[in-house]
Amino acid sequence: MTNQKYIALIDCDSFFVSCERRLNPELNGLPVSVVSGERGCVISRSREAKMLGVPMGIPLFQAVERYPDCIYITANHHAYTKISKQVMDILKSFSPNVEIYSIDEAFVDFTGLTKLYKKNYYKLAESLQQKIMRETSIPVSIGVSSTKTLAKLASDKSKNTRSHICLAGKCAREELLNHTEIQEVWGVGRKLGVKLRGLGVRTALDYVRKEDEWIKKRFGKNGLAIKAELSAIMVSPISNETEKPKSISDTKSFPEFSSDLKFLKNELSIHIHEVCSRLRKIGCKAGTIGVILKTKDFQTLYLKKQLKFMTDFEFDISKEAFLLLEEMYKPDVLYRSIGIVLEDFNSCAEEQLQLFNDNIKKEQNEKLGKSLDKLEKKFGRNIVRTGFVNKDIPFKQGFLTKPKDV
Repeated sequence: MTNQKYIALIDCDSFFVSCERRLNPELNGLPVSVVSGERGCVISRSREAKMLGVPMGIPLFQAVERYPDCIYITANHHAYTKISKQVMDILKSFSPNVEIYSIDEAFVDFTGLTKLYKKNYYKLAESLQQKIMRETSIPVSIGVSSTKTLAKLASDKSKNTRSHICLAGKCAREELLNHTEIQEVWGVGRKLGVKLRGLGVRTALDYVRKEDEWIKKRFGKNGLAIKAELSAIMVSPISNETEKPKSISDTKSFPEFSSDLKFLKNELSIHIHEVCSRLRKIGCKAGTIGVILKTKDFQTLYLKKQLKFMTDFEFDISKEAFLLLEEMYKPDVLYRSIGIVLEDFNSCAEEQLQLFNDNIKKEQNEKLGKSLDKLEKKFGRNIVRTGFVNKDIPFKQGFLTKPKDV
């Protein structure tokens, strides 16, 4: 077929754990779990941790008690984002069409690359896999097929193969669908899967064999799109365009409960700097901010406010965010976490100068914000701390339980 496409899904294996092992190679071969925070839950596990029986999502306090031989490490999302970019840059250098799906997954258009690299699709996937490992130390699984949905199924299957590569071509497709539970299909999920199983559809192959009218009557156009993708008819092509996020947020639990307002402001300022940095990277400014405050008893407080003018600068946002915090704060309450949310984005290129704003000061703030980003890029995160951060309060990151032999 002249219009035949070949799509690969590259999925980083146990990505957060793999990142930690890159940062500390002595963790290789040891059971490791990454947790969302000191009072969080397990969000990534090594193969060795899975063999111990550590389940995904288990609260840290239970995991430490039940699986004491596992090493638990607090998540370092800043480092993971940086390593993710390195992986994605390799993919973009390998193919002109790459769609980043998440921090650890991306679709890559392999169509025509066999002629360019003079390799078949398996060797193509193998060389890309080796390149990523060689340059980033991150292991990946790769599934190759003719649509995104089939590539994702192939990628899932590849994790159980020795090579971590699976090609789902015309001959292998029917077997793949027959061994895929319907709820495992991308776009179906558990709730719809239960409904389909009640209608006698247990596998992806059962679904493909249903008449179009039967599917359309019960599940509409989306149901037909899923069938088409499973039938090797591309409905969702790869898109290089990165959608502007609707919001950016940053939050984290405290090492210890606190009712100290100065401490809360300090922690909030750290999150504000993080979201402002991310906002500047996508070339946008925010028009609305929100502050999230969670109590010891898991009560979530949230206040938001529309800003008088769009901004991406820390001091502008912290001034308003601190007012929201003070409005929610009660000195006799213990708090477990705090965070910031930015919304209502507008591209910096589309911004117009306001007649009654101090445009000179605004321009100075923009230059200062960009200078902070440049310094961090060159010398590392937190090399410069904004004036409202208490330098005596350390940034806590790292092991919650130490490796026995490290």
